[in-house]
Amino acid sequence: MFFKKASNFFVGLPTFVWLVLFYALPVLIVFFLAFKPVDSAGGIASGWTLSTLKELGNPNYPAIIWRTFWLGIVSTIVCIAVAIPISYYLSRMSSQLRNVFLMLIIVPFWTNFLIRIYAWRVFLHSDGIFKHLLVLIGLADESTVLLYNQWAVLTVMIYTYIPFAVLPIYAVAEKFDFSLLDAAKDLGAGSFHAFRRVFFPGILKGVWTAVMVVLIPAFGAYLIPDLVGGPTSELVGDKIAQRVFVDRNLPHASALSALLMLAVFLPLVGTIWIRKLKSRKAEQENV
Repeated sequence: MFFKKASNFFVGLPTFVWLVLFYALPVLIVFFLAFKPVDSAGGIASGWTLSTLKELGNPNYPAIIWRTFWLGIVSTIVCIAVAIPISYYLSRMSSQLRNVFLMLIIVPFWTNFLIRIYAWRVFLHSDGIFKHLLVLIGLADESTVLLYNQWAVLTVMIYTYIPFAVLPIYAVAEKFDFSLLDAAKDLGAGSFHAFRRVFFPGILKGVWTAVMVVLIPAFGAYLIPDLVGGPTSELVGDKIAQRVFVDRNLPHASALSALLMLAVFLPLVGTIWIRKLKSRKAEQENV
């Protein structure tokens, strides 16, 4: 028994060390820097201060934080809503056809992220073919601006993060026993009811994974709003980049980063805690 425990410990040790060095330690450093003062040269001064946290009371920040949250949450919801039926149909396709569609989903990853954003800038430009098409069919006029607004940011975010939602959901849906859907229909359930009550709970782990994979980068996005959103569509990620590269104020950037991490971490912990309470309650009822 001792040797089995020791072997398990040494097998998991490299992963534990990796997580501590490259995840836990950087997170702690970010939180510590939020309480450090900045010197005139743009470095970290000695001592501790709460002034950086007080600066988060900037009157412009509530609008930026609200914009970050609603764009991140809406883009995540849309990505999940699109990814679930895509994953369903992918799982039911023949292997040959499935491989073709999976390749089409993965192909955008082969193109540089920056190039894809610039492609959207060209597509949504006032002189672009899409704008002329909308004017031609009467859905827009010459004064309509498709770029440099929050809707352009939301569109590009959804396009960018949909593959991140499809792949984890499909990985779970592929292992789903679809005979359960047929059984539900034989018992009188409609197609949508069977999909909602049988298929969706069966892929819930993949859905939660997709939510985290999409929501975290969506909250931290800064290139997309910077290139297609303009100054009126700044997100918290833009402010972090500005504090690091322009103002050279690492404590302020760390405070904003800590705010984003807490915004993702606390709801996640709360969700896990609620699920544990529900599972305990179910176990007690079964006993």
